[in-house]
Amino acid sequence: MSSSIKLGGAFIGLMAGVGFASGQEVLQFFISYGWPGLAGAVIASLLMSFLVMTLYMIGSRLKTDSHDEAINFICGPWLGKVMDWMITFFLFGSVVVMLAGAGSSAHQQAGVPQALGSAIAAVLTIIIVCLGIKRVITLLSLITPILAVMIVVIAIYSLSTMDKSFSELEKIIRTEPQATNNWFLSALLYVSYNVAATAAMLVVMGGTVKESAKAGIGGVIGGLGVGLLILVMSLALMAKADVINGVEIPTLHLSNQMSRWFGSVVLVLFQIKLLLTSIGLTFALAARLRSYGIPFFWGAALSVSTAYVASLLGFVKLVGIVYPAMGYMGSVLIVCIVFAWVRIWRQRED
Repeated sequence: MSSSIKLGGAFIGLMAGVGFASGQEVLQFFISYGWPGLAGAVIASLLMSFLVMTLYMIGSRLKTDSHDEAINFICGPWLGKVMDWMITFFLFGSVVVMLAGAGSSAHQQAGVPQALGSAIAAVLTIIIVCLGIKRVITLLSLITPILAVMIVVIAIYSLSTMDKSFSELEKIIRTEPQATNNWFLSALLYVSYNVAATAAMLVVMGGTVKESAKAGIGGVIGGLGVGLLILVMSLALMAKADVINGVEIPTLHLSNQMSRWFGSVVLVLFQIKLLLTSIGLTFALAARLRSYGIPFFWGAALSVSTAYVASLLGFVKLVGIVYPAMGYMGSVLIVCIVFAWVRIWRQRED
């Protein structure tokens, strides 16, 4: 059971950077649609639990240390090659957004130039990624309880100090940027881009667990945990819709509303979360490039250096462009994962 909890915590920690820690992702994909966005969060949570469970189980069954074998199993040899390149692109795109978020949060809180903040995160990513996958999993799972407490504290503050009615706040929140023009489609795209961005890392993490059933339970724990945190954060953002309007990093802004000291603590936690997520994604990316004969360290260095240049476009712009595009392309992968689960289920019955 401990391995299941560790995998579940690692997924939540991984998702913290890619999917919801800044609040900007939750804002654009869920709560900017008002109350229907909460229904979207519930749907996303259930679907994500199923998909992560399946990916963990596949990784465990194959004992894989790179995503190419697992993707060929999921998609077949021909489509698998196409998806392999797409997932490599997804990994790179997600690292770009992580570095941009690191620079943006450092600038918003401490006035550090965005380019410098992103550069520091890039250098640390290259150095720490060489620690190995098991240490990365441990670090990701350790940050999860701290993350959960931070989100709950911000939510309690937001709900207890709101000075407008929810009907007024809903009108304000609907003026924020939206990922698509439909809340249900946004929920599906949210799942799609997150699964696409983390699939390579998830199958590798699943490969560290001997029993596929325990790996699958870890996926369910992680998916439901992410869904719960998204719902809590959505309520926090809704309660302060008038305060976060036009802000790049809503969670950091709200923490500063509480106190400058708490804001500084949240900045440190936010930077750690982004860094760990960037490390996890870079590990999977470098592991894939290694199969083309590129040494692990140089694959990581080349990937992160290129991602740093792209990150200079800006965090909010990248979230609005990269993630929806990944969501549309990643929908093909989701369909393949569902069929892979059916195959696994039939094999168990036989």
